[in-house]
Amino acid sequence: MKNFSEITDPAIIVFGNHLATIQSMLDYDYLVGREAPSVKAVVGVQQKVCRYFFGNREILIKGYQELADIPKAIRKEVELVGVMQSARRVLTGIEQSISQLPKLKAAFVFAENVTEQDALKLREISTKARIIVLGPASVGVLVGGGWKLGAIGGITATQLKDSGTLIPGDTVVVSTSGGIVNEIINRVTHSGGRLRYGVAIGGDLWPATKPYEIFEMALDDPNVKTIVYFGELGGHDEEKVAEIYAQAKTKKIAIAYIAGSISDHFETPQQFGHAKAMAQTETESAAYKKKILSNAGVQVASGFADFEQLINKFVSKTQHEQSIIKEIKEPRMSALFVDNISKEGDDGVVRILGEDILAFTKDRSLSETALAMFTGRKKSSEQLKEFFDVVVKLLVDHGPQVSGAVNTMITARAGNELPAALASGLLTIGPRFGGAIDQAAQNWFKAVNDGEKAYDFVERFAKNKIYIPGIGHRKYRVDNPDPRVQTLLKNFDQGGQYTKFAKEIAKVTAAKKANLILNVDGATACLLLDILEGDEKLNKNQINEVLDSGFCNALFVFARSVGFIAHYLEQKRLDEGLFRLPDGMVISEET
Repeated sequence: MKNFSEITDPAIIVFGNHLATIQSMLDYDYLVGREAPSVKAVVGVQQKVCRYFFGNREILIKGYQELADIPKAIRKEVELVGVMQSARRVLTGIEQSISQLPKLKAAFVFAENVTEQDALKLREISTKARIIVLGPASVGVLVGGGWKLGAIGGITATQLKDSGTLIPGDTVVVSTSGGIVNEIINRVTHSGGRLRYGVAIGGDLWPATKPYEIFEMALDDPNVKTIVYFGELGGHDEEKVAEIYAQAKTKKIAIAYIAGSISDHFETPQQFGHAKAMAQTETESAAYKKKILSNAGVQVASGFADFEQLINKFVSKTQHEQSIIKEIKEPRMSALFVDNISKEGDDGVVRILGEDILAFTKDRSLSETALAMFTGRKKSSEQLKEFFDVVVKLLVDHGPQVSGAVNTMITARAGNELPAALASGLLTIGPRFGGAIDQAAQNWFKAVNDGEKAYDFVERFAKNKIYIPGIGHRKYRVDNPDPRVQTLLKNFDQGGQYTKFAKEIAKVTAAKKANLILNVDGATACLLLDILEGDEKLNKNQINEVLDSGFCNALFVFARSVGFIAHYLEQKRLDEGLFRLPDGMVISEET
């Protein structure tokens, strides 16, 4: 990358959900007229969506636990990365970014106190990959009228509007201090100048990118007229800056302020605010640095007031101002819920998954409609649609003796309305009735991906005296198999790893007891996993999300609700009155 300004429409990902900083980046996008947010994803977070605003509109940015979880299509376009996690995670974040983001050009590291070993490694790998890494302890980079990465330039929308950075210019600001960089940018813009870009190198002892490297970049940029440089005592970066500037024989004006002159008045070297801000030798002192920079032709300020005057004098003034600045109205209020399933438009028309309800349901059966709404996706494979439809039909009822049907009928005979009766039946669904599909799916999924053998799996449950969800039935046995299971396996068993594992489990358990067969819950679970992996092409993380959502049990609840409603209506038609258990149907130890 020749300079930051060559990135005109960046795709950015951020490690760590640093709310204020990310929001300021989005506000900058909006204020400079960008049509879409530059931040494409947030990594290292548990939440699946992170709430922000783009202008006055609340938006959702996808959250991911790991960089590898981000879709490849997004990773292929990412040019900038912000690492705003703890110091111990910095190196890993940059290493992963370099290896997984083919278009990566620059990154910044917000954390302070990154170890010397990690900081040196950051420089090594970034130099080898030919990307710019600002920091540790950087507040980022801002391209005038373009984009910003980090807290640089301000946090609030008001600060950004007042910063004077919303239109491009020809001045570059290079600073080792994150706090001072904003002050210098303000001095430049309030003097009438405008920013080409501003860069905070970072105040740690071992920055991944050296100040002189950004200074040299600015010298090589034909659109830069002035470079405003802030340095401090400690280290030898300014010797290199002086050398580069002297050799360039350029007409570009360089203005410099070197902090830390007060150190000369102390008997022993003093540590100032930044890790490297301490002069242990004369050549590291502020006085020496000022001298060599001045000898090289740099306009060196004697103090901060003089620094301001030099900026006012030498920074070129911009005549053309941005005529329209978008407004961001404060305060911005977040919605109470996030819901992507349906929405009632201003015209009163309900839209499901973004489509008019009439169009959405026109060519879909009830089961297809339910499947789309349950998954939040309008398109599914033909195999999944057929499987969903068959499972729902097979699970619709299993006689009036089961817990949910009994509860529904009792509530109906007590004179209650349908919602109460249906709720009464649904509330019986759990680990022992109807809730085993989800548990079985999670068990099959974990065991297969952990490489556990079927026999070891069974013994683990037996040792802990736990029933295996998806195995066993009170009515069906090896010699009297469940016809529902036979139907599912006949139509949907494609030899997938999860179904194969579940059948191996059933072989072990059925050998112990004839009724410990693969039941409809276990069969539904393993077949669904194989369809999600094989036909839906979901990766392991995506399948895990499906399982965590409770989708498996949704099949049972959806189907059995039909059965419960049927039993309720039947009881209402019969109108047999209040149900009471006959005498002798309940006993106690005293009986």
